[in-house]
This record gives sequence, structure tokens and C-alpha cells, in this order.
Amino acid sequence: MTGSAPRHGAPGSGEPGAPGGRTYKVTAESVAPVAVVWPLLAEARRWSEWSFLTATGLERDGTPEPDGVGAVRRFARFGIGSREEVVAWDPPTHLAYRILTGFPVRNYRSDITLEPQAGGTRIEWTGSFDPKWPGTGRLLSAFLPVMMQRFATSVARYADEQVS
Repeated sequence: MTGSAPRHGAPGSGEPGAPGGRTYKVTAESVAPVAVVWPLLAEARRWSEWSFLTATGLERDGTPEPDGVGAVRRFARFGIGSREEVVAWDPPTHLAYRILTGFPVRNYRSDITLEPQAGGTRIEWTGSFDPKWPGTGRLLSAFLPVMMQRFATSVARYADEQVS
């Protein structure tokens, strides 16, 4: 592993670095190899190529590469979006981030894992979070997996087009 932020505390405890108590998992498959899919997800600036986001990029470089651990990524559409920090960077198969601003969540962590398989790549996108505001947990538990599935499916389709 190239780098991961330490995680402390029990899930949902609210302690810094603790994973959230609510979780989701989505998957998608691409006929493209990992070498094609990885840069589309790992390089923040490339998200505008395949997603509905119109402003994508870095606010702060990470290590060992600009998009690596410590990078602060900004994603937006019409000026509304999120900022996230990369907390794990294991090219070309694993990237994890935490939300800094833009979503009403605490203890948010998401892991994107690419698994090479015969005929392409399996994309797995998992996340955990706690709602920031009481009473919003069910809504976020419904919304976040739908949005992440849209991202996973969109990047898979775009990667497919790159190798067709």
C-alpha cells in the first residue's frame, strides 16, 4: 500500500478517522483494462471527461503523485460540489478519500477498488458515513449509492469507448 490515513475509533463513533456507521457498495464492469480505467478515476482533472461534473481538479497536490495521498480534490457542477482529501493511493487498483466539504456527512470515507478480470475491470465503490444532521440518514443512504453507481457506470462506459 502506498499510503493510507490511520483510522481510529469504532464505526459510527464520531471520533476523528472513524468510519461512518452507514455504508454502501456499488459495482460496475468495464471491458477496458485497469490501465485505462485507473487514470480516469485517479486523476481528478479527468472526471469532467466522463462524468456530469463540469469543474474537476486539485486544490492541493498529494504524494507521491499530485493526485496521491494528501491531495485535495474539488468536484463541482454549476459551482456546487464537494472537496475531498485522498487518504489512500495504491496505483493502479485502490484509491480512498474522505469528504471535507460539500455533503451533509461526517466520518465519510469512500474506497474505489479496481480488480483486473478476464475481459476487463471490475469497479467496486464502497463508502461509510454518518449523517451530519439528525433525520437525514435515510435520505443519504438512498442518495449516495445512486450517485456513486452513476459515477461507476459512467466511468466504465467511457473506458469501454476508449478501447472500442
